[in-house]
Amino acid sequence: MYPEELIAPMRAELSNVGFQEFRTAEQVAEHLGPNHKGTTFVVVNSVCGCAAGAARPGVKYALENAAKKPSTLATVFAGNDRDAVAKVRELVLPYPPSSPAMALFKDGELVHFIERHHIEGRNAKMIGDHLVEVFEHFCE
Repeated sequence: MYPEELIAPMRAELSNVGFQEFRTAEQVAEHLGPNHKGTTFVVVNSVCGCAAGAARPGVKYALENAAKKPSTLATVFAGNDRDAVAKVRELVLPYPPSSPAMALFKDGELVHFIERHHIEGRNAKMIGDHLVEVFEHFCE
């Protein structure tokens, strides 16, 4: 686990724009359980460079520019929120473990997933533009 004081600013980049932090498997399961309605966008946050340089800024760009947005924004932190991350990873199977990563759920079903290899080598605007299209397609 990373020291909380090290990752606090990385957590804040998302929580400051409206993301709920799920730190336990129970929080993830309760929110994304069988009665889940609407859209939930989950970011598996990370300390890596592509999270800092592309993923988090891309997410913020998308939220600033999208006409349609998920009804819930949530995040888990790889390396610290272990049980919560494991539960998210279970819900996105058959995709392999990946961080950073982004998942969009609609009415309890995974409808879109972005793996780390889709983030690496892309800039924030490219990721943000892609998310704007995804939100436009799946969100109300």
